[in-house]
Amino acid sequence: MQASYASHVAPPQGERSRFPFLKLYFLTAIVMLLADWIGSVTLNVGPGKVVLLPMVWAILMGGVLGLLHKSMPAPLRLDTSLQFRAASVLQPALLLFIAKLGLMVGSSLPKLAAAGWALAFQELGHFVGTILIGLPLALLLGIKREAIGATFSVGREPSLAIIGERYGMDSPEGRGVLAEYLTGTLFGAVFIAILAGFLASLNLFHPYALAMGAGVGSGSMMAAAAGAVAAQQTADVAKDVMTFAAASNLITTTLGTYFTLFISLPLAVYGYRVLEPILGRTTRASTEQSQVSASDHAEVPELNPLQKWGAWGVAAVLTLVSDWILYGSKPIETLPGMLVILAAVAVGDVLCRLTGRRVPAVCWVSIMAMALTSPLCPWAPQLVALTGKINFLSVTPVMLTFAGLSLAKDIPAFRRLGWRIVLVSFAANAGTFIGATLVAEIFH
Repeated sequence: MQASYASHVAPPQGERSRFPFLKLYFLTAIVMLLADWIGSVTLNVGPGKVVLLPMVWAILMGGVLGLLHKSMPAPLRLDTSLQFRAASVLQPALLLFIAKLGLMVGSSLPKLAAAGWALAFQELGHFVGTILIGLPLALLLGIKREAIGATFSVGREPSLAIIGERYGMDSPEGRGVLAEYLTGTLFGAVFIAILAGFLASLNLFHPYALAMGAGVGSGSMMAAAAGAVAAQQTADVAKDVMTFAAASNLITTTLGTYFTLFISLPLAVYGYRVLEPILGRTTRASTEQSQVSASDHAEVPELNPLQKWGAWGVAAVLTLVSDWILYGSKPIETLPGMLVILAAVAVGDVLCRLTGRRVPAVCWVSIMAMALTSPLCPWAPQLVALTGKINFLSVTPVMLTFAGLSLAKDIPAFRRLGWRIVLVSFAANAGTFIGATLVAEIFH
């Protein structure tokens, strides 16, 4: 067995500063406010429509700011060190969104129980869908064993670890999963938001099925897809959409590693062995992927406790501002609900550390938040009322602004991928969403 994935680029240090995150938070506020000011834009595309929400503008503007950092004036210059800081802040900021969804899930447990088999079996759609759509396309485009790594999952961090342990990251499979990871990081949220919104506008699937399809195991991609679906529903249905998406994402996050390791990866290997002699071609794409190596993926440093609390505080304040701009709420009225969200995040993070990080923080935060609003909690009605004053979509512009500000650091590696494997990555992302949606629709 190959050595586990450990080859990373050290993030650049950048200029030394006593308060290294102040500039990042300043740029985050500017981008988020501009995204909220633009608001939602609807585009008609054939028989359907695409709704571009503020979170899409946030990630796009953040990426552009990073790409143009050399030509920007000093106060707006987002150098590579700041891009790495944005990536390190993204995960703590994401926990606020996870907590908000968990609070919604807790009060909706009876509805989730009623979904029954749909919620249970949609997980198969998530992981088989990537292979059914992505693998044949990869082979037709002349991609060889890189196709296994690029199509056995959506290529998030657990998938990197699985392939790194099994094959090594400098293997063809390693280059394939790295291509999927980079494509998803750069374009995954925008792509799946457009796809989910378009499918929702066609009215082919029940909103709950689309919601379950949105739980792909990536917080930012789930937020983008579910938000795009929820934006086209009534207020009550929109809340249920986010609830089902959160439950689906929790299942994918907790059980996804086992599905990818024991089901989808062996299936991808088997599918490659059977289909490659039939569909496989030898083209320029067969050697393009060798230009990408494990060193193209830099490890993002973890925040210390003080920096983590700073990230939570800034994300919380900007969320209240976003809720005020987008939905007209008064920050003084939404502040108590935000304090409940922060409490769930803090307790979940402590439990994660106390258990040696064997269970991801997102799972602990989700469980803690669900417990607070479940029928078993005597204060559930009061907590539901407090946290319900904060619209779930007001959290996403903040989170995806951090994601957008971190994108440009991955562009050099992305340029070496070749368009074919990028197209395959898009197909795999579409496959996981559509596959889970179809399974959920059948069992709903």
